[in-house]
Amino acid sequence: MYSALVKNLIERLKLELPSALAHDPLRAIPVGPLKPKFKTDLPKRPGSVLILLYEDDGEIKFPLIKRPEYPGAHGGQISLPGGKTEGSEDSIQTALREAHEEIGITSRDVNVLGRLSEFHVIPSNFLITPVVASIDYKPQLIPDPYEVAGILTGCISGLIREDAVGTTEIIAAGQYRMKAPHFKIDNEIVWGATAMILNEFRMILKEIM
Repeated sequence: MYSALVKNLIERLKLELPSALAHDPLRAIPVGPLKPKFKTDLPKRPGSVLILLYEDDGEIKFPLIKRPEYPGAHGGQISLPGGKTEGSEDSIQTALREAHEEIGITSRDVNVLGRLSEFHVIPSNFLITPVVASIDYKPQLIPDPYEVAGILTGCISGLIREDAVGTTEIIAAGQYRMKAPHFKIDNEIVWGATAMILNEFRMILKEIM
């Protein structure tokens, strides 16, 4: 199953992607009196995240990370490993470097399968390219003590369930009430940009599985 999925993903990711059709249904909506206001007139900052698939006990899994608590838009949130582009890096180089720095992934062992749609994260003004990859063994995940408060494990079988998407009210940036469509992974609420990216991946998986 794992090798067949990898092969199918390589071919599917060469084709047109769902993009906004997948992103928009998972977009959080303000419901309180305070509405977030973000300036987006500055040039977008490039970055990448990594969806890294591996097989473990018959399940196809992928790691996510919990950010440390800090003042700002993304403190304490769940995300895919990744971050900002440095120098002349392309999206794949960024995703692999960040995954190595954040969770100890050995980049030379990673097989890149393709990319998902670019995604503009408005609060931080990043233009994120999600990179989809696989690795042929269960990796030992080592969290960076400064950038990672914890590592979560997502499962493909859970992601594609019909009832995988729920909705709850959250407090964003410590002050904004938001109605947030989300996935629940390792008992954590995964919402916002990460959920929107995962929903595109979910739509693709449901096409090919």
